[in-house]
Parts: sequence; C-alpha cells; structure tokens
Amino acid sequence: MISQLAGTVLSVRASTAVVEVGGVGLLVHSTPATLAELRAHQEARFFTQLVVREESLTLFGFTAESERDTFEALQSVQGVGPRLALAMLAVHSPESLSQAVANGDRKALEQVPGIGAKVAARLLLELGGKLSLPESSATPTTPDARDQVEEALVALGWNQKAAAKAVENVAPKPIVDADVPTTLKAALKAMGGARA
Repeated sequence: MISQLAGTVLSVRASTAVVEVGGVGLLVHSTPATLAELRAHQEARFFTQLVVREESLTLFGFTAESERDTFEALQSVQGVGPRLALAMLAVHSPESLSQAVANGDRKALEQVPGIGAKVAARLLLELGGKLSLPESSATPTTPDARDQVEEALVALGWNQKAAAKAVENVAPKPIVDADVPTTLKAALKAMGGARA
C-alpha cells in the first residue's frame, strides 16, 4: 500500500495532479484546496491512499495527514466510496466534519452534493468516535505572556517598538505568567535609562 509519496509536480488539473516519482508520472486525485497549493515543477509531499478495484488502481493524495485519515474513515461507512469521500473533503475540512459528526449536524453533511438525509444519518451513526480532531488542533499552545511585559514597559514610558525589541532580546522564547516580573526586570536593565 502506498501511504506517502514525494516528487515533482508535472501538471495540475481541476481534480488531479501528475507527480513524477523516480521517473514515473503518478496521477493523484485530490481536493480543490490541496490542488490549489500545488505548482508545476515544484516538489510536493502527499499522504496517500491507493484504492484498488477490479478494473483500476486509483491514487488519492492530500497534503495533510488528517485529510487522508478522514478520507479513509469516511469510506468505512456503507454507501460512501472514494468519490463521495473526496466530495465531502472538498466541502468540509477534517475539523468541520469531526465537529458536524460530534454535534449530530445532519444539515452540514447534506451540504455535500450526493449526500441525502439517509446517507447523512448513516454517516452520523457509523462515524461516531472514528473522526477526531488533528493533534495540532486539540493540543493547547504554550501560553506566551511577553505582551504583559511589553505593556508594562510602554506604561513606564518606552515606545512599543523599543519595548518589543527589549523583550525579544531578553526572552526569545515564549514566557509564562510566573516569569513576567523577572523578564520585566531583565528588559529594564537591558534598556538602561534611555527612553524613546
């Protein structure tokens, strides 16, 4: 099974791209959003699924792993093939599909051409627990309290640009609330008495 490929984009069409990998041009089917990011003669990496049928081998590729995983999960539902799964990803992002399923939002699913009330109800029933938000969306970002330090410096009479530069010099990485007083002292020391 081909799960990932990287190569040079030879051409981009409305629903496919041709990617050269090791001298072979592979036809990759994808969503309009993914294809819009591609440029001919540039390198690209895809997370892929090879759909094997008696009469054909069809390669589907996505620039995000979450899209490929959602594409595979959608096809586990009876009556949803690769074309319909691709149409769903053309209308909804993996995140909005996960949200629609979690909320039981049948109307959102019915926005996709080819999905009626019956298929939407089946999707909600069979996809429960199968779709999850990508880790990057679910993981909280590290809080950064540098704004508090900058605001304190501005309140003490320095201009915004000088304050931002001083904070960047003494704290190039994100800081937490507990580090605000220490960072403020270090920034004041670095700036000396010169005010803009």
